[in-house]
Amino acid sequence: MLDYVMVGCTNLKRAAKFYDALFAPLGYVRAQEDKTFVLYGPKSTPGKGYFYVTRPYNKKGMTPGNGTMITVKAKSRKALAAFHAAGLAAGGKDEGEPGARPADSNEHYAYIRDLDGNKICASCIKAK
Repeated sequence: MLDYVMVGCTNLKRAAKFYDALFAPLGYVRAQEDKTFVLYGPKSTPGKGYFYVTRPYNKKGMTPGNGTMITVKAKSRKALAAFHAAGLAAGGKDEGEPGARPADSNEHYAYIRDLDGNKICASCIKAK
């Protein structure tokens, strides 16, 4: 159903550095960029992306959406943990350590707030 998602930022250069680190463990890289946005997508499909980091189009102040969260797929629990660690190391804030939710399930999630307050989640739904 979704074609792509966008999150706003206050400083594109700083945000791109953060997302480069956050998405590297998941195999997502910069697909396109210009002076107003950076687009991320799977390393396996160069030039094609699904996740934009952008300055607000209306040139007004950026605000994170209250109750908004975007979730990206992780190929493994190891990649999920690396995503979370990379987000913290790049200056993000912990919104939920990697782990099963509910506790006895195969559904694992990790949550990070980016440098502008956007909530980003990674998910891995696998037995191991």
